[in-house]
Amino acid sequence: MHNYLTPNFSFAPMLPEKASGSRVWDTDGKEYIDLAGGIAVNALGHCHPELVEALALQAGRLWHISNYYTSRPAQNLARQLVENSFADKVFFANSGAEANEAALKLARKFAREHDGGHKHEIVACVNAFHGRTLFTVSVGGQPKYSRDFAPLPQGISHIPFNDSEALKQAVSERTCAVIIEPIQGESGVLPATQEFLSTARELCNRFQAAFILDEVQTGIGRTAKLFAYEHYGIVPDILTSAKALGCGIPIAAMLTTDRFAPAFSPGSHGSTFGGNPLACAVADRALSIIRQPETLAHVAEQGGRLAQQLQEIGRDTGMFQEVRGKGLLLGAVLTSRYEGRAADMVQAALKHGVMILAAGGNVLRFAPSLLLNDEDLQEGMHRLRQALMIFQAA
Repeated sequence: MHNYLTPNFSFAPMLPEKASGSRVWDTDGKEYIDLAGGIAVNALGHCHPELVEALALQAGRLWHISNYYTSRPAQNLARQLVENSFADKVFFANSGAEANEAALKLARKFAREHDGGHKHEIVACVNAFHGRTLFTVSVGGQPKYSRDFAPLPQGISHIPFNDSEALKQAVSERTCAVIIEPIQGESGVLPATQEFLSTARELCNRFQAAFILDEVQTGIGRTAKLFAYEHYGIVPDILTSAKALGCGIPIAAMLTTDRFAPAFSPGSHGSTFGGNPLACAVADRALSIIRQPETLAHVAEQGGRLAQQLQEIGRDTGMFQEVRGKGLLLGAVLTSRYEGRAADMVQAALKHGVMILAAGGNVLRFAPSLLLNDEDLQEGMHRLRQALMIFQAA
């Protein structure tokens, strides 16, 4: 098939045609077990019947009305998010990058209004990923994603992830925000330590800076808590969510408190499609399913089973040195013999009918449906084992 899209994506050598649950079929009728979840997006699998119903109902009522108005779906979703988190107010956008852009702008505007222009610096982590806008790619701390777009926004410094001492040296009276992913997803499924996040919270309190948690990938049930910050017993000032929030419908949210929210005064920020009634109706239904205790318990249980299966494959093949992560966001870290081969393994798995992800060159990433059942888990692991054994023998 001729490709009419720009060449910034390297598409897989198959064309998905339809999907249901954790199964995908291509245009040739070949079946795949989806353990990638649309990069942690399809939290309830493909075409969940309740989400299809919510979309169809809203499609017959109201699609778009603009931000001159609010809507019942937007208010319902915002209320659910507030009632099930630390937050008091919500801003809706269309992607994780936009939610992070909003969070960073809010932090800078709040600091300027309360402390003046000198308090504008942002502290972030090396190898973080916060999106692809010029601002968020600069904050991300991965030169491979930002260097071709210089000159970059200024006032941003980067410290090693999980280095509490470096964090203490970086935060000062000039700091307006510290932004951290509870689990660095794109860079290898690396969880933050308790000490690191606790130190960040204490420093933000001391220097009156906004503590921003990027939960674009970890939020909405992915780690067996509705939000990953719940594992740590700390509370952010601002949190961003996307991916699983809409289960495939583009939507993102920035959550914050009544202390910070007023800095977004009328006209200070916006989004044409943010809070779209269609997207909010689907996300509202999705959130009502995901936040249920039985759903989160299932994530914890299946995450443990998936981790155990991956550990067994690692022991039997000698290909994985570690399996890390939380819930159903897991990374299998390759041994030194297979360093840099993650992308090749993803392609080998695809040929054998299982969809997985790479996180950097040395980690296989798994982010399946939060409703992953035993049959699909076992079949996916069987296919992965076969694929890796053939890859190893090649």
